[in-house]
Amino acid sequence: MRLTALICALALTASQAHGASAHWVGSWGASPAPPMAAPADNPARGTPTFNNQTVTQIVRLSAGGQALRLRFSNEYGTKPLSIGTARVALVDEHGTVVDGSLRTVHFSDALSATAPPGAPLLSDPIRLPTKSLARLRVSVYLPSDTNGCTCHMSGSEAVQVSLGDTTSDTSPVQGSASYRAFLSEVDVETTASNARVIVAFGDSITDGFKSTTGANHRWPDRLSERLVEKTPATPYGVVNAGIGGNRVLSDGAIVSFGQSALSRFDRDVLSVPGVTHVVVLEGVNDLGASKTAPPSAQSLISGYRQLIVRAHARGLKIIGATVLPYGGAAYYAEPGEAVRQVINTWIRTNHEFDGVIDLDAAVRDPAKPERMRADLQSGDWLHPNDAGYRVMGQAIDLALFR
Repeated sequence: MRLTALICALALTASQAHGASAHWVGSWGASPAPPMAAPADNPARGTPTFNNQTVTQIVRLSAGGQALRLRFSNEYGTKPLSIGTARVALVDEHGTVVDGSLRTVHFSDALSATAPPGAPLLSDPIRLPTKSLARLRVSVYLPSDTNGCTCHMSGSEAVQVSLGDTTSDTSPVQGSASYRAFLSEVDVETTASNARVIVAFGDSITDGFKSTTGANHRWPDRLSERLVEKTPATPYGVVNAGIGGNRVLSDGAIVSFGQSALSRFDRDVLSVPGVTHVVVLEGVNDLGASKTAPPSAQSLISGYRQLIVRAHARGLKIIGATVLPYGGAAYYAEPGEAVRQVINTWIRTNHEFDGVIDLDAAVRDPAKPERMRADLQSGDWLHPNDAGYRVMGQAIDLALFR
């Protein structure tokens, strides 16, 4: 009798401990930004609205888990955002839905939900086990006028828009536009006590602009793949918080370039569940946008220091990446290059970041150090190509994230 009671007590204790250890970690992200005027076929860059339409998007997770949760954003909306129905499913490398994986999303136990203007919206937990690097299909029916789109301008993945509620349709995604509409984060639930979450915080180079659409060839993707391969016993979430055109000190030159890094740091980094590390790769747009009159090195360093102290206040490790060479780019000028050299020297030598990733050294042309190697740039001399993003991902010392 005593033995039976002891076994029951131990089982209950183990069950309680197991439940208590389950927690959420960020696994995918796309930082939202305000919409801008642009062609009607790309609502992420314009005022065209969604109305009685279903938006279907594919995302690749980094860490896997026993359940997942979606975060939608109406943070730049001026009216309530209504979600009529949402469904998710796993898809294979061809975009085909995996049998038995289709799930209906609930919000506070309801099938529909409304996000007030300026607010995010979290789904209920979705009981769908996922593995690392799983591909997830998210379909959202928007029954009424969304009055624009709180979107992420460059998704590097096709998005499909169809009339009516087609969230139950599981045929492969067909679409030519590339953006992220309203979906800003996917979290997974894990019981791994050693799980870590890295936020890649930056501009279009972190966002993977000019990488192959649908191939997941951004440098944070490459980092995630290496972590899965080299450290399989430790789950790592890698959340991409890059926004094309983003700057450290100022809001973007156009609205879809987003608020400054200093403005959006709390939302895009500190609010990510389970975040333990942040990699900062940002500053080239501060230098280039002003061309012959860039901000001083000291003002940019002061901006980085603000990010450092805010990260440390939350117990995060913050890693600084040197700014890539941009000689040959449309907005290159020698005054900006001079500032870049100063801030890169500071990043390498001042030890205020918790670690350094010297991406400048990884991609620059030894004969022309103000430029990227020709075989690593995409044609605009600002953004890497797939090979360049791979070199960046390979240049990262994984020991920084222990």
